Amino acid sequence: MILVVDDDKAVRLSLKLLLNRNGYETVMAASPAEAHEIVRSSRPDMILLDMNFSRATSGDEGLILLKQIKIFHPDVPVILMTAWGSIPLAVKGIHAGAFDFITKPWDNKMLLDRIATALEMNQPDNAEADSGFDRSFIIGKSPALLNVLNTVERIAKTDASVLIMGENGTGKELIAEAIHRNSNRRNNPMVKVNLGGISRSLFESEMFGHKKGAFTGAVADREGRFSVADKGTIFLDEIGELDLNSQVKLLRVLQEHTFEMLGDSSPKKVDVRVICATNADLARMVTERTFREDLFYRINLITVVLPPLRERVEDIPLLVDHIVASFCAKQSLDLPEVTPEAMDYLKTLPYPGNIRELKNLVERTLLVSDKPVLTAMDFKAQYVETPSAGHIFSTDKNLGDVERDSIEAALGKSGGNVSRAASLLGISRQALYRRMEKYGIKI
Repeated sequence: MILVVDDDKAVRLSLKLLLNRNGYETVMAASPAEAHEIVRSSRPDMILLDMNFSRATSGDEGLILLKQIKIFHPDVPVILMTAWGSIPLAVKGIHAGAFDFITKPWDNKMLLDRIATALEMNQPDNAEADSGFDRSFIIGKSPALLNVLNTVERIAKTDASVLIMGENGTGKELIAEAIHRNSNRRNNPMVKVNLGGISRSLFESEMFGHKKGAFTGAVADREGRFSVADKGTIFLDEIGELDLNSQVKLLRVLQEHTFEMLGDSSPKKVDVRVICATNADLARMVTERTFREDLFYRINLITVVLPPLRERVEDIPLLVDHIVASFCAKQSLDLPEVTPEAMDYLKTLPYPGNIRELKNLVERTLLVSDKPVLTAMDFKAQYVETPSAGHIFSTDKNLGDVERDSIEAALGKSGGNVSRAASLLGISRQALYRRMEKYGIKI
């Protein structure tokens, strides 16, 4: 049963017809008082809740009712209905425990998709152990990693937006690929976009496409990333790098599922699942007003936090074996033995660059040593300890602080050599330059 709470009779009738036509049982409430009586005596499967009622426009009644609903039924998903002007109010509702919000007037297909996602996410997890979940390319069996994979398995078949957070080198892109590979969209495109590598001036052209002649140099029509990803998944990496102006343009696509190509005023519909990733502290950026609060709550319906390698050291032997086997096959090298003592040594390192740093160390040792047996001394000879090793991430520091400290420490260790610092951090030189600009770090 879906409870619809709205003081507008036309809205209630429209939703009743739409929901009944799609097989949902509905109950209508015209006021908070009516809704309160219903939730006291029964348990809806979900609730569509307007934020403003006839007696006021502040939204306080909607927020109060939401809190009352959560007292009686804390697990029932609530989707808020709001006009554009009250989106900040809807964000407050998300803070108070709402599942999602839609804007009026709504798109019927989008609303039905949101309802289906909310109901599916609220189902008890009764999947069998052998569910056919494809975790290829993700190596490890530590509790920290398995907890992440359990979440990924549960959310993959929904269309819920996902925000993947974690330090550099933890494998955020692999998790995004696993979500797509196990989703109902797996046979359609997955488009990956590194937002940190797109300049502000090219954002619209890259993401939405352009028509021939839209600007100087536009010699032909070009399809944007969202068009290419239609019916599939779009992965927006480094979402924290996006400037405020581009955030507004992205928000419109996520809210309305429409966009306009440069040079073309007709809106185009798009059906995509959005997965974002960042190593930035977006919550702090919202507080500092460098990241839009409404966009933040739009992209993180589900948040997946990847553990750093130092919190899953039991996975290091498995990762080392995989790296050695893959690299030797690619380089046509004989497969060496890695001694237990060497594995023990590798498990003691702090890895500020996480899996990427481990991969670089192992591959460098394979190339330089060229021995049938690799000992702890072989890895020690190739390991360069950075001062950032002493700045291990904790709850006292956010991801941005850790990243800034790591960059400054690596630049200090390398004597200001950007290429060497990038190698120590396990990232590309271009990525390091972008982060130096982001944090105002100068050589």
